[in-house]
Amino acid sequence: MDDFWIYLRLGFDHITDPSGYDHILFVIALCAVYTFHQWRQVLVLVTAFTIGHSITLALATLRLITYKTAFIELLIPITILITAITNFFFKEPTFRSQSPARKQGRTWRYGLALAFGLIHGMGFSNYLRSLLGREATIVKPLLAFNIGLEIGQLVIVSLIMGLAYVVLDILRASRLRWTLIVSGIVAGMALSLIMASE
Repeated sequence: MDDFWIYLRLGFDHITDPSGYDHILFVIALCAVYTFHQWRQVLVLVTAFTIGHSITLALATLRLITYKTAFIELLIPITILITAITNFFFKEPTFRSQSPARKQGRTWRYGLALAFGLIHGMGFSNYLRSLLGREATIVKPLLAFNIGLEIGQLVIVSLIMGLAYVVLDILRASRLRWTLIVSGIVAGMALSLIMASE
């Protein structure tokens, strides 16, 4: 099998691996306040996260930036916890509301996803660097690994939004209750990760 497809599969497996569920938790926290019908907003939000982690994944893998692994491993669950907590205060503006505050609210959330993506990219790079070994060139493996991550991320988002559709549109559950329950579970798991990393 061509190396490109090997690294693509490794990227996909890395983000979807249940034993390394921290990145999955973050994606769940990002999507928790949205419904299936808001998939465009989710796509923009996830794209912001993608841009962030793609930048630092490349920089860290190419060793253009350095950092302490233990510090990043602590920061990642902190980003999950912060994202889950912001969900408790998230209010979706009505369609009639076209005020600057509405746009600023969305921009702030996208900016948060971008910033936290930078942190998660450094976490991804630890795994990728361990795989590269003495590869002659890392550009192709880096690209393939990143594409694999994105495919895996889109699978996770699709599952979350599909579940949200079942709960909110078919079962007619309360949207507020759904957001609070999902975000509360994620926040609790993030806290356990923070305590385990200390």
